[in-house]
Amino acid sequence: MTSWTVKSLVLPVVLLCVWRLQEVAQACTCGPAHPQTAFCQADVVIKAKVLAKNNVIGLDEPIMYDLKQIKMFKGPRREIDALYTTAFCGVTLTKGMQYLITGRLTPDGALHAIVCDFIVPWDDLTASQKVNLAQRYQKGCDCRITLCHMDPCKISSPAECLWTDFLTYRGKNEQANHFACVKRSDGSCVWIRGTPDKNGKVNNIKSR
Repeated sequence: MTSWTVKSLVLPVVLLCVWRLQEVAQACTCGPAHPQTAFCQADVVIKAKVLAKNNVIGLDEPIMYDLKQIKMFKGPRREIDALYTTAFCGVTLTKGMQYLITGRLTPDGALHAIVCDFIVPWDDLTASQKVNLAQRYQKGCDCRITLCHMDPCKISSPAECLWTDFLTYRGKNEQANHFACVKRSDGSCVWIRGTPDKNGKVNNIKSR
């Protein structure tokens, strides 16, 4: 009787664990996203310095990073001073480093992020990306960026830009690193690139 009871309990526990692992795996699965797409889909986009990390009590407990907000590109009219993440699918930040952080706001106003969010050390961003964060990504949120995996690719709407980094540039990430998809006066969208000067102004804008 005891042996049967133990076995009858073990099976549901095993199934529960398998189900939870599948759920976690699905939650951690995310495809590539252009920085502009990450910007437009996020509730918050900030440049911030990591001040501290709290102690992790358990795998299901949230991890909190204390932040010093340096600049807000998108978000609420208040300072963001903390980022919450998790052990599963969570992000790992280094104390003292500055990051570009995108994430979502929970109903209580807390900033949360996972590995699928666009979180990059600030110094790893290109000069064009920094300019696009301040000037262009927001203006292009009405445009749609569509990833092209295999040639031929065609747009389905004039308000669409084809992202061909994985097809044309073979790992150079030219469009992700230097281009923004912006809407023109006629409602169509086009890739543009500008070269920022030392003062942050954009010169020699080219379309493609």
